[in-house]
Amino acid sequence: MSKDTSGKAFDFKLIRRLVTYTKPYRATYYFVVAAAILLAFLALVRPLLVKSGVNDYMIEKDEKSLLFICVIMLGTLFFEVAMQWAYNYFSNLLGQSIIRDVRVKLFKHMLRFKMKYYDKSSVGVLVTRAVQDMERIGEIFSNGFFEIISDFLKIFVVIGVMLYANLKLTLIVFCVFPIILYATYLFQKAMKKAFIEVRKEVANLNSFVQERISGIKILQIFAREEQEYDLFKAINERHKKSWISTVWYNSIFLAVIELVSSATIGLVVYQGATQAIKNDDPDLAGTIVMFIMFTQMLFRPLRQIAEKFNGLQMGMVAAGRVFDILDTQSYIDDSGTKVATDLEGAISFDKVHFEYVEGEAVLHGISFEVNKGETIAIVGATGAGKSTIINLLNRFYEIKSGTIKIDNVDIEEYTLTSLRSKIAIVLQDVFLFADSILNNITLNDTTIREEDVIAAAKAIGVHEFINSLPDGYHYNVKERGTMLSSGQRQLIAFLRAYVSNPSILILDEATSSVDSYSEKLIQLATEKITEGRTSIVIAHRLATIKKASKIIVMDAGKIVETGTHEELLDIEGGYYRNLYEVQFMAEEKMSS
Repeated sequence: MSKDTSGKAFDFKLIRRLVTYTKPYRATYYFVVAAAILLAFLALVRPLLVKSGVNDYMIEKDEKSLLFICVIMLGTLFFEVAMQWAYNYFSNLLGQSIIRDVRVKLFKHMLRFKMKYYDKSSVGVLVTRAVQDMERIGEIFSNGFFEIISDFLKIFVVIGVMLYANLKLTLIVFCVFPIILYATYLFQKAMKKAFIEVRKEVANLNSFVQERISGIKILQIFAREEQEYDLFKAINERHKKSWISTVWYNSIFLAVIELVSSATIGLVVYQGATQAIKNDDPDLAGTIVMFIMFTQMLFRPLRQIAEKFNGLQMGMVAAGRVFDILDTQSYIDDSGTKVATDLEGAISFDKVHFEYVEGEAVLHGISFEVNKGETIAIVGATGAGKSTIINLLNRFYEIKSGTIKIDNVDIEEYTLTSLRSKIAIVLQDVFLFADSILNNITLNDTTIREEDVIAAAKAIGVHEFINSLPDGYHYNVKERGTMLSSGQRQLIAFLRAYVSNPSILILDEATSSVDSYSEKLIQLATEKITEGRTSIVIAHRLATIKKASKIIVMDAGKIVETGTHEELLDIEGGYYRNLYEVQFMAEEKMSS
């Protein structure tokens, strides 16, 4: 959160920015403003009617006129209730409409962020911004900004009427006013700090829970349940304490307001009664009753303003956090104009340097070429830079120097969407959404029909497996595909890649964690989907490496060897040969 956001109790810059989102709802916006102003003036009617009823009709014992006044008061009350209902409904409608629009804009904005942004960001915190903070923004409109304006307007109008009605009684109220205002100032200052702490602890709590639930298997494997439970209790305790601070400040403030309000009413009654006795003025009776009502009206808005100011402050803090994300420009440059259609798939890396963290090089000027329709394998130890090559080809990250070309065109000249639509990746860790198999394959692309998916599944040999599941292609795999085995998830990923009809296919160790039966299906699928298209395989299994047209061997971000399987084995003391003897020969013996 920016300093500008956290340092202001009431940020007009944020309010102005939020008001720009009311443009599609101008009629509702103006109605809410008008209703807030009208409610401020309606509050004056009943006390004035009470004064008139007491002075003009009760003292004069005019029962008929007094009844008429009561009917008018009842009608005014019903009208005020109706206006209050309309105000509450439409202010909430306006707030919910705005947060819907801001939330959609925020989600679209986050979809375009670089992978580097997500590498450094907590998922739990981002979820808090997109969900809980959005609700706080809605409260600015539904239960904050307009009502505070209405309450302030009510205070000024009431003071004006009181000054006109009786100066001495008004001065009594004014003497107490500085105490209320100072208490309100201290309260708002303390609450601002408390609510910033609350938002921080809520984000920490969300982040902790999200990560632990996602990694629950690791916690149970290493029997860390008790330790994580203790950590959670500590975080939850901090969250509770931050909320208790707000309750503490509220309790003190409300008690002070109630005490001062009661004392002021007592002084008004005493002073008014004294004036009436000394001056023998019976009309002061109605004025005293009116002042009692006005005094309550003055102090009630002050108490409510403080309460609403809390919600407004929380909304301000939330809006600042959300706008910080919206103002973040963490995009891959998408200034290319070429649309990647009908790519042949010839790939060229020329002296490509790259680093995830500035000053820590990952790729050291690598160069290689892949001909159209060719299948190459990339091998090397963990951290050699194999997956980085794939990330750069898809432009998930930006290179430091060098060029990457597809069909002799720099990939930066292609539009980002068209480029990625022509490259399909099957990852080792397959991510599936909590949806049907069909939607996980098509990713809700309406141009891909269910018949096309079924035909593709039959072509690569996975139709039988999918059809054996309950509901077949409409089987819900639940969150992250937990209802399927790793091998089954991998087959779904292959089918997802196949139906997208890519020009370039990338298999990132896609068969490294599957059973032998699934591997056979995957090998069949691999042969089918690599047919006639350029393919890059981050190699793990021996069969895939042997069939590659060319093998690129990497070590510490450099290409150390290139050649076919046989050519690389002929290199005495070569890196690939040593890797093969240590890892792949053992695998070959196990499978024989």
